Amino acid sequence: MELASNMVGGGAAMRVPGLSGVIRLLSLARGAFALIGLSAVLVVAVPASRDVLMRQADAIARANQSVTESANLAAGTIQVTAAPVYSKQEQEAVTAFIAKRYRVADEAVAGFVSAAYRAGRQFAVDPLLILAVMAVESRYNPVAESGVGAKGLMQVLPRFHLDKLEAHGGEEALLDPDVNIEVGTQILREYLRRFGETVTALQMYAGAMDEPHSEYANKVLTERSRLQAALRRLHHKS
Repeated sequence: MELASNMVGGGAAMRVPGLSGVIRLLSLARGAFALIGLSAVLVVAVPASRDVLMRQADAIARANQSVTESANLAAGTIQVTAAPVYSKQEQEAVTAFIAKRYRVADEAVAGFVSAAYRAGRQFAVDPLLILAVMAVESRYNPVAESGVGAKGLMQVLPRFHLDKLEAHGGEEALLDPDVNIEVGTQILREYLRRFGETVTALQMYAGAMDEPHSEYANKVLTERSRLQAALRRLHHKS
């Protein structure tokens, strides 16, 4: 209405609220896109290790996230979508499916599932996605450790996330399933927020942004589909 009345006035200059703010955001966005272009050139021109590529991609994602969240904050559109709520019976069905498929003791899996649901509520991430990441990363082995130093159920690389581990006593805490799931979910949530969609967030989680066909993300999503199918069978029986 304010814009319409200014136009009808004829002689008065038309004002657009927040124009200076929009200009600043566009300038920030232009800078972020320039970083993305530069990174693409560097990746093509200079062979780099996985760790270097991950740091470059993470820096670009942070710059892009800053621009996106600033724009959303100005528009009042930033929202956190709550993760689905599942009943105790559904958690038991998920536990039984995982224990049978991966030949892990029911009691151990029940603890992992419970921790995944807690972390899912805390960070607004689908707990089935969290459990699917565990399946692909470690096959539910809480003491798994990769050749590059990733640890635990969700194979967290401690050197990239020391800030998150400080409150838990350092990187050795990653062998505690509850800590590993909480920190892994926090990392996953950050990537989901930055990229706004699941496939890219999963590729970033795996440090596989240069993977041509998003194979890692497809594996995780396939595993989540199996868990969802187990829940559908439960609902069908009831």
